[in-house]
Amino acid sequence: MKNSSMIIILKGMVVGGTMLVPGVSGGSMAMILGIYDRLVSSVSSFMKHKRESLTFLALFCLGGGLGMILFARPLLGLIERFPMPMMYFFLGAVAGGVPVILKEARVSAFSWSVPVWIAVGLAAVFAVGHLPSGLFQSEMEAGAASALSLAGAGVVAAAALVLPGISVSYLFLVMGLYDELMRAISGLYLPFLLPLGIGLMAGVVLTTKILEKAMTRYPQPTYLIILGFVLGSMAEVFPGIPSGMEFPVSAAALAAGFFAIFFLSKQG
Repeated sequence: MKNSSMIIILKGMVVGGTMLVPGVSGGSMAMILGIYDRLVSSVSSFMKHKRESLTFLALFCLGGGLGMILFARPLLGLIERFPMPMMYFFLGAVAGGVPVILKEARVSAFSWSVPVWIAVGLAAVFAVGHLPSGLFQSEMEAGAASALSLAGAGVVAAAALVLPGISVSYLFLVMGLYDELMRAISGLYLPFLLPLGIGLMAGVVLTTKILEKAMTRYPQPTYLIILGFVLGSMAEVFPGIPSGMEFPVSAAALAAGFFAIFFLSKQG
């Protein structure tokens, strides 16, 4: 297998292994690994470049599946046992990916527009994170969870699935659908899952097409807002300042996360 294919699988493994970690979104990890824009273009332009897009997505999904199977459970176990160092590892990983995002944003010198666009992304994540739970629950109940309302919820959730730093599960909670979704998944209740899935797929295609155009036409604002998404999402991960022997261990974990992602983002 070619080296580039192995790199795609490896990056998919990192995304898959970390996407179940609280506070770490798959989109954020894909962005800091430098593979996010290719994921977006492969989905949005799939019909134009079928073979190339299918090959890339298949390799990435293979890696993602392997990562979830091999690493998700051990990672969650490490977080339960060593919460402070592990959270600092993820903070270091985000810091290691910042140069990649700034490069994609074509930031070569300081401009006041840079912190402004980052602040827009931070504000968006903050706003989503402070929406009250069950905000649309009564509307969904009044509509008896109709196919149309479920498809609409899927479109909304797709934006969170594609955009880095926004929790899909939290959006379902906001819409008052989280508990119903968990019951539908456990019971394979298709009248609920099918319209939601159709809306989700339609939303992913729509969101990726909009994102691809934004990345092409307005790269700096788009990538800087995404950087704000990524940084804003890490507020949930920040565990506070370590003390005692946890301080040097957490500092080492921070450095390890930084250099691991910084190196991996340079590959492929």
